[in-house]
Amino acid sequence: MKEILIAISLLCIKNGEQNQILTKSQIQNQWIGFEPAKTETIKEAEKKLKIILPEDYKKFIQITNGFSAPNSVEPAFMKIEEIDYLKNIDKSGIIEAYHMPELENSILVAGKDEEQYFLLIPPKDENSKWKYWKFANWIPGAEEYENFEVYFSDVLEFCKNHPD
Repeated sequence: MKEILIAISLLCIKNGEQNQILTKSQIQNQWIGFEPAKTETIKEAEKKLKIILPEDYKKFIQITNGFSAPNSVEPAFMKIEEIDYLKNIDKSGIIEAYHMPELENSILVAGKDEEQYFLLIPPKDENSKWKYWKFANWIPGAEEYENFEVYFSDVLEFCKNHPD
């Protein structure tokens, strides 16, 4: 996954669309991510949420604790210390407005105060899998991804095909 994130970073900076919101250090280092999260920080977040986060999300956060939006249609990933259940963060009434039961238990990991979110939806039971949703009012329903790597691969392809 790190290779994909590096490629996204390089394209993002080359394209220049987001350079005004990136730090000087991010541009110089050609990396739109941040320092990795420590294992202890991840455990604290799991304790706060009362859940064990999916392994691929933990792998991502151990590569970069947050990730700037590479363009105007992708959300910025939050530091693990900032993630929480959507119902605790979003005060705009999205959960009630969309009548999607998955939103009630979803965890917001990207897009706080933005037009698009990336949500982790815990499994309903031990035989189910985590769901990975990109959600925005301009997307009919939600875009579901198999996992983080598939999502970021899709972001990379989008960045390649939409240079500005």
